[in-house]
Amino acid sequence: MTIHAKSAEITTASKSGTEFFIPLNKLKKSPRNARKTPHSEAIIEAYAASIAAKGILQNLVVEPELDGEGAETGFYFVTIGEGRRLAQLLRVKRKQIKKTEPVRCVIDIKNDPHEISLDENITREDMHPADQFEAFRRLNEERGWGAEEIAARFGVTAHVVRQRLRLGAVSPKLMQVYRDGDVTLDQLMAFAITDDHARQEQVFENLTYNRDPYIIRRELTRTHVAAGDRRAAFIGAEAYIDAGGTIIRDLFTDDRGGFYDDAALLDRMVIEKLQGIAETVREAEGWKWADVHIDYPHAHGLRRTYPQPVALSEEDESAYQAALATFNQLTEDWKSAEELPDHVDQRFGELEAEIERIDAMRHAYDPDVIGRGGVFVMLSHDGTARIERGFIRAEDEVPEPEADSDGHIIDGDGEIIEADGSSDADGGSDEETEDEGKPLSDLLVRDLTAHRTLGLRLTLGEQPDIALIAVTHTLAAQAFYQGMEAHCLEIRPTCTYLGGHADGIEDTAAAKALADRHAGWAADMPANMADLWGFIASLDPASVMALFAHCASLTVNAVKQPWERRPRAHETADRLAAALGLDMTAHWTPTVRTYLGRITKANILAAVGEAVSNEAAERLAALKKQPMAEVAEQLLAGTGWLPALLRTSEPATADDLLNVTAEEGMADRPPIAEDTPLEDADAASPDSAGASDAGEGFDVAAE
Repeated sequence: MTIHAKSAEITTASKSGTEFFIPLNKLKKSPRNARKTPHSEAIIEAYAASIAAKGILQNLVVEPELDGEGAETGFYFVTIGEGRRLAQLLRVKRKQIKKTEPVRCVIDIKNDPHEISLDENITREDMHPADQFEAFRRLNEERGWGAEEIAARFGVTAHVVRQRLRLGAVSPKLMQVYRDGDVTLDQLMAFAITDDHARQEQVFENLTYNRDPYIIRRELTRTHVAAGDRRAAFIGAEAYIDAGGTIIRDLFTDDRGGFYDDAALLDRMVIEKLQGIAETVREAEGWKWADVHIDYPHAHGLRRTYPQPVALSEEDESAYQAALATFNQLTEDWKSAEELPDHVDQRFGELEAEIERIDAMRHAYDPDVIGRGGVFVMLSHDGTARIERGFIRAEDEVPEPEADSDGHIIDGDGEIIEADGSSDADGGSDEETEDEGKPLSDLLVRDLTAHRTLGLRLTLGEQPDIALIAVTHTLAAQAFYQGMEAHCLEIRPTCTYLGGHADGIEDTAAAKALADRHAGWAADMPANMADLWGFIASLDPASVMALFAHCASLTVNAVKQPWERRPRAHETADRLAAALGLDMTAHWTPTVRTYLGRITKANILAAVGEAVSNEAAERLAALKKQPMAEVAEQLLAGTGWLPALLRTSEPATADDLLNVTAEEGMADRPPIAEDTPLEDADAASPDSAGASDAGEGFDVAAE
């Protein structure tokens, strides 16, 4: 007997407990079902997928519909199984089955429909999530079903299946801890970032009171490299995978591209790629050597030279003038246009590139320097190669000419260059020679030069224009000519290395801009330090001030150390920032790495409340710290918000900046005794303590 034949046998004498097939279009929603909240679309989708793959595994419980006289109408109310009925209707809508599809049902007219529908929904216990995760994993491993196939059979997305498979692969030890309630689901998801059971268990054993998921993720990925790292950007995911590396993805958070699990492989690939670039530069430009480093080797200790101005050839000069004239003419022709045509915009780009190419030829390294010097090739902050040229090793330095015992000036090969002026060039008598060559006594030399120094001090103080040149010369001599004592002003500037205070700061755009500015001045410096004074004196006043400002800027130190007590210095730094109108939003933004991941949740909420709104902060309050920091980074982007330490107060007026009272300048300064020599007066001030720690000059000179 067929199913349809069975359905035809249904009579008005339905008995409780009878099981038979009823056409789908004869089933209705029961008005006495205890569930009033509709089923979600997701659960109906899941039911439909399950039924399509496995059929209806559990009978529907129904009661016959009665008319006003108590007779059965031929329709049935679904007391238990409304979700399955809706799933079948969805399949009808999708033309997977017909609306007359028979559904296996059990008639129940004995029990109260409201009660048994309530019983069906509350007298049950959900499967523990751990069992679900492991069951999905077994389907994947034992039956070979992929995420898409499992998703189709259970009505969920493939991404959800991948998440459950990843959770099912967590260490069995940790899975049991999760079952026991000693680990939360959020924490288990954090452990699932890696498949290494030993590493998972090791991190779990080392956890202290702080078990926030972001702590677990941080520990598990401590030896990995984030996809946003400059090394990863330099190599690229495809090349890294082709070399045998794997990228770990966190399926439960936005991991911004994942984590490269083999840091050693990535570093090796970076070095190899940089070596290729270095060898290309060395061969193309003729340098003696090329060294490769991931980070800039700040302690290299080498003298650095810079390209010197050279005259362009007539051909290059003509090409430059022609390109410049064409560029100016195009600018004039299209100055009123709101938008440039593509061909004009392209022409502008070509002319700019040609002008920049020829401009770069105005400076070049001396061939002798190239033959003795070398280059450093490193990884820049943005994941590109950084090439720094012109470094001279000690063994490649040309020795300074020296005088022999007879007064002859000899070169490094022992050849006589010239005779010393104290030799007997005219063949005079020995007595005359002895009298003429006898040096002055040390005491007399000190006496005379002390008087000259006093005269210089008095006169220099009367000529501010020359004083500016002298101070600029002193600063520039130490900034650009390492290890040479060519300045007579006892000014010892110090350039504090900031890389020891803020990790990665030397790879920022601001650091690159400062290095480029320094290199620009260095390229204009004369090769012979003896010509430095003449070079500075020949500059126009604006250029002298610009060079002075650059050298002075290298000495700024506003770093706050926990062990230091320099309140006045930091107050001065605040005044300097106000006078400059410093806007740190151009150089720094609050991200998870730079700030938000390193402060408390309360501080994150305070920042969002201040920059966005209190309502936005309240919406984040329930989040864990790591997701809170990630969302806060997106909310703060573009707002210009800065922490208090980076803010600049309103610029002071000219009177505020210049009218510093004597009481403020001399507060807490001990009086100077009348018999204290003038040159020792500063040493009596406590503010001069530590001045001898100024160091050996500008560290940047070695860069």
